[in-house]
Amino acid sequence: MGAPFVVPGPSGVAVRDRLKHLTAEDERVLRLVGDHLGALASRYLKARCAAGLAHDAELWAGRKRALTVESSSRWAGSITKASHDQWALARRSQLAHIQSLDAGVRTIAHRLSLPVGEAGSKRAPGGYRSKREWFAKTRRLHMLTDRLQAARADWEAGRVGVVRGGKRLLNTRHHLHAAGLTPEQWRVRWRAGRRFLQADGESGKRFGNETIRVSPGGEVSLKLPAPLAYLANAPHGRYVLAATVAFSHRGEQWADRVTANRAVAYRIHEDTSRGRWYLTASWTIPPVKTVPLATVRAGGLMGVDTNADHLAAWRLDTHGNPVGEPIRFDYDLTGTAQHRDAQIRHALIRLLHFAQRRHLAVAVEDLDFTAEKTREKHGRRRKFRKLISGMPVARLRARLVSMAAELGITIVAVDPAYTSRWGAQHWQKPLTSTTRKPTRHDAAAVAIGRRALGHPVRRRTAPPPAHRSDEQGHRTVQAGTEAPGREEPRPRIPGPRTRSVRAGRGAKAGNQDTQHRSGRPAEHEPWHQDSLPLSL
Repeated sequence: MGAPFVVPGPSGVAVRDRLKHLTAEDERVLRLVGDHLGALASRYLKARCAAGLAHDAELWAGRKRALTVESSSRWAGSITKASHDQWALARRSQLAHIQSLDAGVRTIAHRLSLPVGEAGSKRAPGGYRSKREWFAKTRRLHMLTDRLQAARADWEAGRVGVVRGGKRLLNTRHHLHAAGLTPEQWRVRWRAGRRFLQADGESGKRFGNETIRVSPGGEVSLKLPAPLAYLANAPHGRYVLAATVAFSHRGEQWADRVTANRAVAYRIHEDTSRGRWYLTASWTIPPVKTVPLATVRAGGLMGVDTNADHLAAWRLDTHGNPVGEPIRFDYDLTGTAQHRDAQIRHALIRLLHFAQRRHLAVAVEDLDFTAEKTREKHGRRRKFRKLISGMPVARLRARLVSMAAELGITIVAVDPAYTSRWGAQHWQKPLTSTTRKPTRHDAAAVAIGRRALGHPVRRRTAPPPAHRSDEQGHRTVQAGTEAPGREEPRPRIPGPRTRSVRAGRGAKAGNQDTQHRSGRPAEHEPWHQDSLPLSL
């Protein structure tokens, strides 16, 4: 089981604003520049994918010089860097695909080796239910094996598949009727997705970027490529847009960087469905110093269980005891992507504001369903596969970390193993009362919080009946070593405890025969007689 850890903060910032009041000439120039640079980026990406593992610095320098002739040195640098990042991302995705195929092949092979109908265990699945399913899985095993061999061959050769503009938009071309698009509308989106209008920042240069420059007053200008220099309306081959930007979010941080000539990267893109243009500014930030885990645990925290439609939270004190009532933050993940993202942000901000008012850290599960939602792992459990596939784990995690860093809230990640099962087993029933009906998810939040605090999820054993202890005076949940009424020997209290015996001495000093209770200790008897008589 993995140990809990403090999640590091974000390393970068991105803000966006709309380019309003663009003229028709501005839009025409942006499309011409984007199409020209997009063609260069597509050509370079094709060459980069063809080179594969044989790519080296000399080959890169030669191609960059060729791109500089048709654009500029800085545009060429941005194109090559973006292409390398795309190739590296495709390479990582290819490795993840190979691992997924390998896991599926091993699972099917294991289940085929077992007799039909054999039950599985907690750690390994059993055989298939019928001969018909067994035969269908043999065919699927051959299909997955062929795919795995082809993927491994591509991996060893360094071949990857990259689509500029997006694979999803490319496949939409074959399903225009289902997408509700005409060929002309799809072509407009395809061209907009393949344009290249992004430039990396450069510290020490004017306003932090020489290619796409934004002044502190919001004036936007860009360096035109050499073949399009005739479109310039400003000195030195630059084109100044009629629109101005004013970042409402993090505007002061952006203005400070621009004024100090620190690096800021920009990207311009068109939203064809709305007919709008946007400018995105991004920059790196120094890593936030993480708080030691012992300091986070000192004031208690709030355990949060992530579910498909809500966040279940419960506050815990330092000893791991639930405090107050469980809290639920709902969200709806149906509808458009913008609606789902807004729902997640709304739920997270309510959660973080609650934690900020009480000066609490937040404990969450370190979830990763990339290897847990395969068809071979869960078999016929289609509803469960659909459930975990619909949970926005990566987006929620990224949002939570970035929003918590702004509010100064520490995030603690714990191992997600058995939190729901053990939470329901050990905490759901004890926390239930006539006025409170906690759910399985609320109990899981308690388990997550206790694991983050370093306590075991399991509760302490219930007290024995009366007259076998101190009238059931000890606690049944986690307690500190100084709390009275524990099962262990009581701490030594200065001063006399009886009229005749000093403190720390006599029959009640130390362990009261807690391990061997076959006979009653002498301290409970008014007198004690030897087994043999004194005289015969």
